[in-house]
Amino acid sequence: MSMEPVRWGILSTADINRLVIPPAQASPEVELVGVASRSQAAADAYAKEWGIPRAYGSYEDLLADEEIEAVYISLPNHLHIEWSIRSLEAGKHVLCEKPFSRHPEEVEAAFDVAERTGLLLSEAFMWRHNPQAQLLAALVVEGAVGDVRLVHATFSYSLYDVDNIRLRTDADGGALMDVGCYCVSGSRLIGGEPESAFGEAWFGSSGTDWVFAGTLRFPGDVIAQFDCGTALPNRDLLEVIGSEGSLFLDDPWHARKPVIELHRGGDVERRELPVIDSYGIELENMSEAIRGEAELLLGRADAVGQARTIAALFESAKTGTRVLLAP
Repeated sequence: MSMEPVRWGILSTADINRLVIPPAQASPEVELVGVASRSQAAADAYAKEWGIPRAYGSYEDLLADEEIEAVYISLPNHLHIEWSIRSLEAGKHVLCEKPFSRHPEEVEAAFDVAERTGLLLSEAFMWRHNPQAQLLAALVVEGAVGDVRLVHATFSYSLYDVDNIRLRTDADGGALMDVGCYCVSGSRLIGGEPESAFGEAWFGSSGTDWVFAGTLRFPGDVIAQFDCGTALPNRDLLEVIGSEGSLFLDDPWHARKPVIELHRGGDVERRELPVIDSYGIELENMSEAIRGEAELLLGRADAVGQARTIAALFESAKTGTRVLLAP
C-alpha cells in the first residue's frame, strides 16, 4: 500500500524555491498545498506562476491552515529560528533551509520545542541525502583510503551586490553561512565532531566575510581544511585523503554529475552514479519520517554540531586564536 502524501506549505517566495518546487510536485509522497508571502498579491502571483493551489498573504495565515502538515522554510538566515519555532508551535513539522543558525543555543531551543510538541525538525542540507554522499561515507567506513588523515573542501562563487541578502550583516549573510556551511558539513560527515577550530576571514565592503578559510581538527588526528567565498570564482570540491589513497568529488554539493574518483596505488577508479534530485530525496525522507516509514536523516545532533562548529570558526576569526570545542 502506498504512503499517503504529506501536505506541505512553503514559507517565503525565495529564489531557492525554484529548486524545491519541481521535485515536490513530482513526488507521490509530497503534496505541495500552499505558499506564503508578505502580501496577498505577491503570494497570488507566485502561486499562479508555480501552479500551487493556495496562496497566503502572511506566514501566520499559512500556519493557521490545519490541513498543512509540514512546512519548508526558505526565509533569510536570521529568520530561521523564529519561524521554525513558530511553525512547530502551530503544529507543523519543519524542514528549515540551511544554515539553521550560527548560534548553537538557538538551535537547541528550537529542537526543545520540536521534542515538546512531538514534531520533526530538520536542517535542509540536501547534499547529504544524495547517493553520492552516502557512497562517499560508506567508502570511508570500508577503509577504501586506509586511515583518514585529511579532508579538503571548497565552495565559492562571485557576488558583489552589497544589497543582496546573502551579503547583508543584518540577515546573517556572508561566505561561511552561505556556502562554507557545506564545507563544514562535508568535513563533519567524514570526521565527526571537531575538537578545535581555527578560522581566518576577509571582510568585504558589505561587512560580511567575503572569503573564509578554516581548519578543523577531529578525533584520531583527522584534519580538515576548507575555504569558501562570495568574492571568488565558482569552485566546489570535496576530497578525503587517507594513508593509502584518496577520494575525490568534483561536484559534491549539487551532484549534477555525481562521480567519485578513488585514487589508490597509482590507479584511478571512477564510481559514476545516476543523477538524482537531492531536494526531492530530502523532501521524501522528511515525508516518510512524518509517516513513520523512515528515520529522519538529519536531526538534532547534526544541526547542533553544525552550529557549534560555525560559532567556533567565527570566534576564532574574531580573536585570531584556535577555539577548543567541548566533547
